[in-house]
Amino acid sequence: MQRNQNKRKQRLILLSFLASIGLSVLKFTAYYLTDSNAILSDALESIINVIASGFAFYSIYLAAQPKDQNHPYGHGKIEFFSAGFEGALIIIASLYIIYEAILRLIHPEPIHNLGWGSSIILFTILVNGGIGYLLVKEGKKVNSKALSADGQHLLTDVISSVVLILSVMLIWLTDWNWIDSVASLLFGVFLIYNGSRLVNNSVSLLMDATDPELLDRTVGLLSDKKQNHWIDIHNLRVQQYGADLHIDCHLTLPNYWDLGQVHGAIHDFENILKEANVAETEVFVHADPCLPQCCGFCRVENCPIRQTPFLKDIHWTRELLVKNEKLYNGAEK
Repeated sequence: MQRNQNKRKQRLILLSFLASIGLSVLKFTAYYLTDSNAILSDALESIINVIASGFAFYSIYLAAQPKDQNHPYGHGKIEFFSAGFEGALIIIASLYIIYEAILRLIHPEPIHNLGWGSSIILFTILVNGGIGYLLVKEGKKVNSKALSADGQHLLTDVISSVVLILSVMLIWLTDWNWIDSVASLLFGVFLIYNGSRLVNNSVSLLMDATDPELLDRTVGLLSDKKQNHWIDIHNLRVQQYGADLHIDCHLTLPNYWDLGQVHGAIHDFENILKEANVAETEVFVHADPCLPQCCGFCRVENCPIRQTPFLKDIHWTRELLVKNEKLYNGAEK
């Protein structure tokens, strides 16, 4: 199943790469016909699409490689680097676009064949929108940051191209050529914002920053599948390496259980987490023995060592489970 997912990701990013090459040619053709600085901005940004899609293709290929002695957690983090690389390229392109827009404001030039140019850009909007939507959808499905980042970049390109079409229509109606440079300038600022978001997100993931959505999903799963003998979970950590997940936590179990029972409970616990995730999931569980303070929220029936009766169940939340302390501390508050 994992191999099929990797092949599908590679096919999708290859589609994006080939489409980016074709659309880049079309956009430069539109610029050649119109001499529009705004269309040139869109064409220059499409070069970034080509480079970024090519690097994303390589990153997905590398992320699919098996673990080795030098990379015991796999190669998945290359996908985060790919997203950051794409963001950096967008920022570089946007600075050049802003520079060209300022020059055109100072030294305006006539624009031609806006009808043909607009038709070509409209076609690229449809193609980019379809591929971008597909990449984002599949990226979320298979937990691939490289796919999602490339798809979001294409959808951003769609938004900017729509604004571009509107500006061209205004020029057509008003004959105000300065709108072309202003649209290009705004386009450059918009790209800086989106490129910065990609870079910041990439850096956070490379530094193993907590993903609140991913953590909440894991906590929700554990709450829904909660077993009576899962007395307590704490020090929960969920990390993403490309599409792969690594989960570790401390699980409190009855202290009178033998090693075989503990091993079986942990095995079942791990399987619940693995079966709920499409991506390959690696789980490490540290088993803790229960303490007398746990009795008030322990749901184990017919416990031979219970010292106090069951009082209340603790609602598991992200804030509680990530702490490196047993839940009875939360129950006392």
